[in-house]
Amino acid sequence: MEERSVIRRCTDKIFGGINFTWPGVIIYAIGTAILTAIFLIVPIFKDTSFAKMGETMEAWVLFAIFIMANCKKPLEAAVKTFVFFLISQPLIYLLQVPFSWQGWGLFQYYYYWFILTILTFPAAFIGWYIKKKNWLSILILSPMLVLLAGTAEGAIESAIKDFPHYIVTAIFCIAQILLYLYVFTEKLSQKLVGILITCAVLAVIAFWPKHLDAVSVQFLPDSPILTEDAVIEVTDANIAGITLSGTGSDSSVQINAHEYGSTTFVIKDQGKTYEYNLEIGKTLEGATQMNITTQK
Repeated sequence: MEERSVIRRCTDKIFGGINFTWPGVIIYAIGTAILTAIFLIVPIFKDTSFAKMGETMEAWVLFAIFIMANCKKPLEAAVKTFVFFLISQPLIYLLQVPFSWQGWGLFQYYYYWFILTILTFPAAFIGWYIKKKNWLSILILSPMLVLLAGTAEGAIESAIKDFPHYIVTAIFCIAQILLYLYVFTEKLSQKLVGILITCAVLAVIAFWPKHLDAVSVQFLPDSPILTEDAVIEVTDANIAGITLSGTGSDSSVQINAHEYGSTTFVIKDQGKTYEYNLEIGKTLEGATQMNITTQK
C-alpha cells in the first residue's frame, strides 16, 4: 500500500505538480526538437523507433499531455501546447536542412505538422479536463487511446515480421495507455473501460480485412538491356502482377501490388536468368511499401 502511494505521489507530481512557466515551455520545445533532429540525422537511428519520433505522433502525445496536466486553466493549456508545437516542429526541419540532400525542400513535409499544430489549440483546451479524473476523462482520453493502440498494433506487426523492428514503439505506446489510465482515473471501473476500449481497437485492427493501396512501381533489372524475347516468371501472381515494359535501354519491370506478402520472380533473357525477391508490406503509418532484392 505504501509502495502504491509513493508511485501515486510521483505521478501526481509529474502530471500536475510542476510549475510550467513560459521559459520552461520554450526550453522544452527546443530540447525536444534537438533530440528529434538528432534521431533523424544520425544514421544509426535510421528506420528505428527513435527516428519515428520525428514521423509519427506517439511521443508528441506524451509531450502534449505533460504540458496540459501542468497548466492551471484550459486556456493556458491550449496556448502553451500550441506554442510548444509552433516552436518545436519547424525547428526539427530547420536543424535537418544542412544534413539533407533536399535542403530547404524538407519544409514541404511541414505542412502536415502545421495542420496538427493548429489543431493542438482546441485539442489541448478540451484535453485539460482529463485532470478531473472522472468519466469525462475517459471520454477525452479515448481518441488518444485509440491512436496509441493503432500505432502499437502496427509496431507489433512490424516487430513480428522483422524482430525487433519497432518493438520499442510498441512498448512505448502500451506503457502510455497504462500510464494515462492510472494517472487520470480513480475508479477501477473507469480503468477497465479504458482497457476495454484499447483492446477493442486492437482486435478490430488485427481482424479487419487488410486491403492495400493501389501501388505500382517501375523497377530497373540487373540487365541494362532486355530483348523482345525476354520473359518473366512470378512464383505467386496473387501477390503482385509483374510485367516487362520496353526493350533495350528503355527496358523496365512494372510491378502492381495485389496483396501483402512475399514472392519471387525471375527474368530470363539471352540465356541468362535474373532472380529477385519481392516483399510487399506496410509502414508504421499504414502506407504500402515494396522491397525488391536480388536473390542470392
